[in-house]
Amino acid sequence: MPITEILARNAKLYGQEKCLTEINMDLQEKDNVTWLEYELIENNPAGEYRRDMTWRVFDEKANRMANLLRKRGIKKGDKVAILLMNCLEWLPIYFGILKAGAIAVPLNFRYTSEEIKYCLELAEAVALVFGPEFIDRMEAIYKELPQIRLLLFAGENRPLFAESYDRLTANCSSESPQIPLTDEDDAVIYFSSGTTGFPKAILHTHRSLMTACYTEINHHGQKRDDNFLCIPPLYHTGAKMHWFGSLMSGSKAVLLRGVKPEWILKTVSEEKITIVWLLVPWAQDILDAIESGRVKLEDYELSQWRLMHIGAQPVPPSLIRRWKKYFPHHLYDTNYGLSESIGPGCVHLGVENIHKVGAIGIPGHNWEVKIVDENGCPVPQGQVGELTVKGHGVMKCYYNDPKATAAVLKDGWLLTGDMARMDEDGFIYLVDRKKDVIISGGENIYPVQIEDHLRAHGAIKDVAVIGLPDDRLGEIAAAIIELKPGHNCSAKEIADFCKSLPRYKRPRKIIFDTVPRNPTGKIEKPRLREKYGVKGLVAAQTQR
Repeated sequence: MPITEILARNAKLYGQEKCLTEINMDLQEKDNVTWLEYELIENNPAGEYRRDMTWRVFDEKANRMANLLRKRGIKKGDKVAILLMNCLEWLPIYFGILKAGAIAVPLNFRYTSEEIKYCLELAEAVALVFGPEFIDRMEAIYKELPQIRLLLFAGENRPLFAESYDRLTANCSSESPQIPLTDEDDAVIYFSSGTTGFPKAILHTHRSLMTACYTEINHHGQKRDDNFLCIPPLYHTGAKMHWFGSLMSGSKAVLLRGVKPEWILKTVSEEKITIVWLLVPWAQDILDAIESGRVKLEDYELSQWRLMHIGAQPVPPSLIRRWKKYFPHHLYDTNYGLSESIGPGCVHLGVENIHKVGAIGIPGHNWEVKIVDENGCPVPQGQVGELTVKGHGVMKCYYNDPKATAAVLKDGWLLTGDMARMDEDGFIYLVDRKKDVIISGGENIYPVQIEDHLRAHGAIKDVAVIGLPDDRLGEIAAAIIELKPGHNCSAKEIADFCKSLPRYKRPRKIIFDTVPRNPTGKIEKPRLREKYGVKGLVAAQTQR
């Protein structure tokens, strides 16, 4: 069943009920958001605003988008890209593309002009919808995109080189275009996060999207009275696939633009949020704000908040211990996935397994998992190998890249590139990215193990461990450490803290610096390797 049918069902059953709310805590100008269909409410001097949408309006807007695409010659199988910040228009545009039988191509809002051009060409996109934040980037390249037949602008103050999404869709029918869709039809192209080089175009079918729906609602049990807080970017599979639980249950969700701890807690309190998906840095920021006294939990109504879950990266057990100290009633889950496996859920901890915190968990709903050696043979329990997954959510291919596809798809199994081990109870622990393993003096060093150890230090906010060249050992482990605000620490103190680790695992270099992360929370280790290569180390600050 195509996912568009779930939206149509919700519009029929719950048409007058609110399904989406957009809240922007940092809006300074009312004139920036004058879409007439939505109520703008200024709640404070900072210019906070909210916009609401019902299921009926959501479905109608998706239909208008679909009919516009068909009217402009976009046919089944054509690719239509989305370049928007999280906003109330994002999901109706996405579903409108699907309803037209076209393939949605979400783009990372951090892409430069050249990266946007690269991805549009790689995906062979023929249309693009973009927002106000991207005018300058699009103006620099739109003349170099002859394949783009339709360039739509969603927002006020339309640039002359684009057409108005609002005006054009307003003149289109709100009835479904009735384009036949099957589970096997191509649906979306997502791009890999690019932490290992240029992003790859990941093609998924409608079956993949429905797999994500069933997996999410099975894992987190969304009900009609739940309200999901979505903060991560919708262009990424993680945020959207967790929202699919709201879609399946016909429940509400809030799109929050802003990640300050005060904003998150204020939204949870005032919107009666029950489920929040966080990235590790945001959870750390909330805890730091509580422990510094900047945030007082008694100022917020949080009793209805039932579930906090984290994904996109390994979760330090020390973080969850801290979290449960302040939120003892919360259910907790962690989710593992890749864009190639339609986002989170192919492995998850499960709310009943908090005693196994530190593990990414067990195979997700309707997923199979193996840990294999370099020959593809299962490794003995407890040994480290590459994590592989199999299920209906595995990508169809890397679009237009058969060589890269063949390298990761083997008889229906997806090689994740993550090194993992399984304990005696069947729980899987990530050891590290295959490409991040450090080989020092013939020993394999897995950076995640060192990072988890260092995060237990009270002064450390974030840490990344990378391998650096060494004439004698081949590589050495270097720890890039970001300290909490107001904390001081020396390289010697860090080295002493690491003495409980086996000698070969102790970092040989201690560097104090900011740890860069991409919008989905993953550490950008290629940037660190480039910064702290042989030449970079000369100028590195190795002590305080």
